[in-house]
Amino acid sequence: MSVGSSTACKHDSGGTGFAATQWSVVLKAGRSSSSSAQAALSELCRGYWYPLYAYVRRRGYAHHEAQDLTQEFFTRFLQKDYVCQADRQRGRFRTFLLTALEHFVANEWDKRNTVKRGGRYLFVSWEELRAEDCYGAEPFHDLTPEKLYDRRWALALLDRTLKALRREHEISGDLAMFDALEAQLVHHAETGPWRQLAVRLGLSEGTVKMRVHRLRRRFGELLRVEVAQTVTSPAELEDEMRYLFALWD
Repeated sequence: MSVGSSTACKHDSGGTGFAATQWSVVLKAGRSSSSSAQAALSELCRGYWYPLYAYVRRRGYAHHEAQDLTQEFFTRFLQKDYVCQADRQRGRFRTFLLTALEHFVANEWDKRNTVKRGGRYLFVSWEELRAEDCYGAEPFHDLTPEKLYDRRWALALLDRTLKALRREHEISGDLAMFDALEAQLVHHAETGPWRQLAVRLGLSEGTVKMRVHRLRRRFGELLRVEVAQTVTSPAELEDEMRYLFALWD
């Protein structure tokens, strides 16, 4: 994938060049009971329901067991003090969340103290209903549960970034242009169908290429912002970006 790589998170008040992120807010608070930390943690978790569900399914659990496991894990993760176990000096949210789930599956679920679907606390609804359809559509491969989790995380980031970019164009009244050029986000410039697009949009080929370049650059900026929310330092952000693109290759 070829996208821009503009610097993200320049607006912090401390002058470090790296703003307070959702994950750093959670870690700084030290407890998920803090109102600001709870809101940040809940928002972070919403993008991870399906990656964790797919992980549990790949571990061999049946559909309904995996639903119960994933739902109950998030219930406890958000309501208990799991975050207090995180290392504040280092650690990506993606890694910490998977480690917490592994401990939950190994230690807690053996008690078979299942919360029935539709019971007390519901973290998500539509994601749960769609999860098995998504899992059933997964291509056949021999990925480990951990590798599948990482791949789903990468695709979830891509989806959220595309939706954010689409919202920007919708607000600016340029949605038709975005829809026409969206497919070019994942292609190198030399392979684009520039002539066809130029005719379709009533623009010159040079203008189309310029628009695609700007779209890729903005996509890269928004992607870095998404990833930055799950780390606590610029070094971790760069590591995550490299790993993310390696997963997409």
